[in-house]
Amino acid sequence: MPDTPTTTATPDTPEARLALGRLLDIMARLRDPVTGCPWDREQDFATIAPYAIEEAYEVADTIARQDWDSLPDELGDLLLQVVYHAQMAAEAGMFDFATVARLIGDKMVRRHPHVFGDATLAQGQWEDGKERERAARDRRGTLDDVPVGLPALLRARKLSARAARVGFDWDNAADVMDKVDEEVAELKAELDSGDRARMQDELGDVLFTLATLARKLDLDPEACLRHANAKFTRRFTEMEHDLADRGLALRDVDVGVMEEGWQVVKRRERGEI
Repeated sequence: MPDTPTTTATPDTPEARLALGRLLDIMARLRDPVTGCPWDREQDFATIAPYAIEEAYEVADTIARQDWDSLPDELGDLLLQVVYHAQMAAEAGMFDFATVARLIGDKMVRRHPHVFGDATLAQGQWEDGKERERAARDRRGTLDDVPVGLPALLRARKLSARAARVGFDWDNAADVMDKVDEEVAELKAELDSGDRARMQDELGDVLFTLATLARKLDLDPEACLRHANAKFTRRFTEMEHDLADRGLALRDVDVGVMEEGWQVVKRRERGEI
């Protein structure tokens, strides 16, 4: 077999620089206090932040669907969020887009000494670098900088992963499954109490332990749940359409009829009918 090519494509082209410069100029014009867009002018970091999260999920969804034709557009929407925040920061005299690009470039070089320096790749090198960066920011607690704004399942996975690095972990996935069973039993014990706070606490423990199980299985709990959401949507919609083909609406049938239709859809997916 031929050797793997050592050269890689680079976005550092005149076209790329021109396109990025144009985007920065567009954002500055949108935010212009006199001639800009009224909606864009009135935004701030807090109002724009949710869009960054939304766009990141749309990128993830596009990749999951392997919709490669739509991916450039979705990545552009995500890039716009970075440009937007950088523009607002520049207006406030805090930093600009160049600072953002320089800092992430420096970080990548710093965390890859086996690529940009003379070091050899070592196990745990990436996390060791992150630990040094946290110490430099005076964030010495193991869980100090796990972002609170992450989706809860993803943050749970990261919290348990961070704790595992200092040895606070189960030995294997089977042990975590035992813990899941334990937490589910505790939730069941609270169901008859009517105490919503205690039920919330126990259900939270179940979800946190499931996120930990996902980590032990090297799975992303958010991706697992997105897959389950998509599967539920697909099956429910197909069941609804099947009933409609029979002249029935969901509001006109009981749950038993719906369950029968649901099972038909599942058997159809498995190729049994």
